[in-house]
Amino acid sequence: MRFDRDTLTEILDTLTRNRSRSFLTAFGVFWGIFMLVLLSGGGNGLKQMLFMQLDGFATNSGFVFSNSTSIPYKGFRKGRYWNIERKDVEAIRQNVKEIDVIAGTTTEWSRTIVYNDNKYNDCTLKGLEPDYNFIEHQPMKYGRFINEVDLKESRKVAVLGKIVYEALFKKGEDPCGKYISIDGIHYCVIGVSVSESIISINGNTSESVMIPFSTLVKAYNKGDEVHVLAYTMKEGHKVSEAEEKISSMLKSIHLIHPDDKQAVASLNAEAEFSMIDNLFIGLNILVWIIGLGTLLAGAIGVSNIMIVTIKERTSEIGIRRAIGAHSSDILLQIISECLILTIFAGLCGLSFGVGVLNIIDTFVTTDAGRHYGFGIMLSTGIGITVILALLGIFSALAPALRAMAIKPIEAMREE
Repeated sequence: MRFDRDTLTEILDTLTRNRSRSFLTAFGVFWGIFMLVLLSGGGNGLKQMLFMQLDGFATNSGFVFSNSTSIPYKGFRKGRYWNIERKDVEAIRQNVKEIDVIAGTTTEWSRTIVYNDNKYNDCTLKGLEPDYNFIEHQPMKYGRFINEVDLKESRKVAVLGKIVYEALFKKGEDPCGKYISIDGIHYCVIGVSVSESIISINGNTSESVMIPFSTLVKAYNKGDEVHVLAYTMKEGHKVSEAEEKISSMLKSIHLIHPDDKQAVASLNAEAEFSMIDNLFIGLNILVWIIGLGTLLAGAIGVSNIMIVTIKERTSEIGIRRAIGAHSSDILLQIISECLILTIFAGLCGLSFGVGVLNIIDTFVTTDAGRHYGFGIMLSTGIGITVILALLGIFSALAPALRAMAIKPIEAMREE
């Protein structure tokens, strides 16, 4: 059987002979592909949306907090509260070799920030070390982040969070070199962070003012108190490897019972990111199961309609066989009809789905104008096209075998 212009015209004439039936048959395939593309692309967009909101946090990071004790130990009563200290950070840095970066942070809550006649109430004032930028990266719109000289000299400098900056300064105004007042102390603004992360470690970054750790502990008489100990792991090591070591060291230093599970609290960000990844892997599997199930139902519909069509064309097929058509000719004709129907309907569904995703991606953006990436990859589109071809062949098998089984003499007797 040659696949030429006449063959194509014949196939199209067969498919358009009963237009409503062909349309409804094709719609099942169209809808299956459309839903598969929409769900897959929508899942990709939601994943990107979530990870953009988590953007900046090291995926191999961990955090440690102090808490009240739950077990009396060495003369100390139950419920004693203790604090992580600066010397603890250094001890952990020296003894837990799996740790790559470690930094202590401390916080003052509900501060009022003043610039000229503008105020921002209920702000979080964070004392940070320069290495903290490797744990929670701060993308800067203006200026720079805190550096080692700021920390060593306890400089009165500040980095503003995005929301604080917008409340105090005009849009597009560079605040670097200008002074803000916090509790009567003046700080020179050295940068503006535009982090949009929803993760809140002792306060959301966008609603915070960040100053050197040494400056905050001196200004508020904090001594060596550390509210949060943050760290990242070296390549090839997991946060869970360091959690128990850090906990044991802190308990030993501060005379806490070794079996006290409450006194040292920790957050394993690595495990949280892994859980999110696994969640989206499961979601993608579910999307493909739903999509392929819908496609299979569409393919079965195509096969059933083609069987009905073959029954209506019994005489035609009998005449073809009588004038010399081989079984392979009949087989190829039926397969060609199913392939064209399924591929045309499927590509329409693919195009329509991609178009809808592009419209969604155009209108759904971040505050900074970044797109979330609602869409599918080229490899996914190619994979869907291959699936369409396989479904076309699959749906043609039953009607093709039925057509091949028709005997010319019996077929020609039918009206």
